[in-house]
Amino acid sequence: MTNHLFSEIRNRMPDEGKTFLETAEGRRLTYGDVVSLSARFAQALIGLGVEPGDRVAVQVEKSPEALMLYLATVRAGGVFLPLNTAYTPAEIDYFVTDAEPKVLVCDPASREALSATASKVGASLQTMDAAGRGSLTDLAEAQDGAFEDVARADDDLAAILYTSGTTGRSKGAMLSHENLASNARTLVDYWKFTSDDVLLHALPIFHTHGLFVATNCLLMAGGSLLFLPKFDLDTVLKLLPRATTMMGVPTFYIRLLTSSAFTKDLVAHMRLFISGSAPLSAEVHREFSGRTGHAILERYGMTETNMNTSNPYDGERRPGTVGFPLPGVAVRIADPQTGREVARGEVGVIEVKGPNVFQGYWRMPEKTAEEFRVDRFFITGDMGQVSEDGYISIVGRAKDLIISGGFNVYPAEVEALIDEIEGVAESAVVGVPHPDFGEGVVAVVAPKAGVTLDPAAITGALADKLAKFKQPKKVHVLETLPRNTMGKIQKNVLRDQFKGDFA
Repeated sequence: MTNHLFSEIRNRMPDEGKTFLETAEGRRLTYGDVVSLSARFAQALIGLGVEPGDRVAVQVEKSPEALMLYLATVRAGGVFLPLNTAYTPAEIDYFVTDAEPKVLVCDPASREALSATASKVGASLQTMDAAGRGSLTDLAEAQDGAFEDVARADDDLAAILYTSGTTGRSKGAMLSHENLASNARTLVDYWKFTSDDVLLHALPIFHTHGLFVATNCLLMAGGSLLFLPKFDLDTVLKLLPRATTMMGVPTFYIRLLTSSAFTKDLVAHMRLFISGSAPLSAEVHREFSGRTGHAILERYGMTETNMNTSNPYDGERRPGTVGFPLPGVAVRIADPQTGREVARGEVGVIEVKGPNVFQGYWRMPEKTAEEFRVDRFFITGDMGQVSEDGYISIVGRAKDLIISGGFNVYPAEVEALIDEIEGVAESAVVGVPHPDFGEGVVAVVAPKAGVTLDPAAITGALADKLAKFKQPKKVHVLETLPRNTMGKIQKNVLRDQFKGDFA
């Protein structure tokens, strides 16, 4: 039994002098620094009482030290619990009370607001700021760095990530060492990452995408990161000539397309652009390809499962789809009620099974049991369909399904048509209460810069493309659509905002 995840990373490491990470300001960490810095943080955590299985909750700004703290927690045998930097002290209180971490690390500015929360569960409250400085860093610097990783097995927990909780109570998804390692292994191979790759990393590291997919893949491949605190258009344009690959959310690519400096010549050397965390519209996919000659590779994953499917590296990257199941991952489309697999082309709930699928929800055995079929397929809650040649498309969350007059309306179908209308930047389709139909279809549309959209023209453009029951009964134009920190449109916010449309 070894410290599974970090042991595998370490076994694959290139020369210790190779750069693993470089910030926009030019600060570098070598692979040797990764080993020594994470060892010091691991020693500090153990000094604070962290034992195997103990949680380390972290709400800090993105920094190289914050990334080392993730690796340190794994090396110390702990369970890393990253928390969205946008969460309020009241929200943090819920997560901390639920997870009962041994250590809570926060920004120095939040220390006073979180002290009572930490005391309530007996957690040691430590600090780390946006520059990576704080009480925990001071403790780490006082260590000698001579550290032997704590032994962990495949199924031991490496992390708990809380779901966004837009409906009901937020749940802690328990991810094991092998859940994370197996997915990174697969993606390195499937996306052909090597030690020559330099990934432009502008994603947050409190989420699966930036923390596990981006970081673990490059560590496993022995590659390097250009490590930005957040997406800044000018900085990204400046650094793209030094990158070979980029992972982003759709808004990153939409913003790049707004710049005249983003040209085919600028990215001619790039190997791969990957998009995830939110649906990439077919229109953005086509516009990006037309501008650059690069087809964005869209994939599909979840907090609970890491990555499940991907468009092919070699072969057609089909707009509006998330490709095929990854090697070792089984995907089926099933009837939500019966669990029976539906025919190709029919819509059903996406269910997945594989070494990437999580261990269950933290301290919620009943909820865990509800979300798995008897044959251990996980019910994702995403609705999808498979084309005759095997490409998987997501048509929306089950909770976003609109039932109007007894007919099912899948928002993604309507959104795809709206996004093709000239002048539309993006759209969201939701169902709100309707006195006659149960739910009425409402479209919320954001225009491209400098464009004025007419709701009646949008309705008219859809008239001969959709059955009457699918057509929006109301169209609203907003300057921008509400999104969470990972770029997902917050349909719950829109449903609430326009719930009185048909009252």
